[in-house]
Amino acid sequence: MEKQVGIWIDTKKAIIVTLDGQKKERITEIDSEVENRVYHQKEGNKGTFSGSHHSNSETKFENRKKEEMDYYLNAVIAYIKGSDYLYIFGPAETKTILEKKFLEGKSNSKINLKAVETADKMTLNEIVAKVKDFYNPLQRKLDLAHRL
Repeated sequence: MEKQVGIWIDTKKAIIVTLDGQKKERITEIDSEVENRVYHQKEGNKGTFSGSHHSNSETKFENRKKEEMDYYLNAVIAYIKGSDYLYIFGPAETKTILEKKFLEGKSNSKINLKAVETADKMTLNEIVAKVKDFYNPLQRKLDLAHRL
């Protein structure tokens, strides 16, 4: 059976829903350690001067954030290896950064990226339902009718 994966992602966490023909879906959460805020020691911080080199906290923050984002996205991509299909959705630009990173490393992957969509904040049940609807909308409707 084909392994279908849906990822809801933002800068705080990625929720990965895996469907592989079993009755139950597998849900995994990967937390991010990406900082989203610069902390200044005091108002008016002018940065650090070292000879002619000037470094400020925003530059350090941006470099650290980029490294943290790379680490986070690499962890997500490593988790989905061996999948057949991928569906990415989420509220912010993190989904498009993941798409770009995935496509850059695509040459050695057999995963077929099906879609990247914008989606608001969602509950876990809404995320699972969205992934199921994406891959098999008719089966999802039958499951709901069977429960009633």
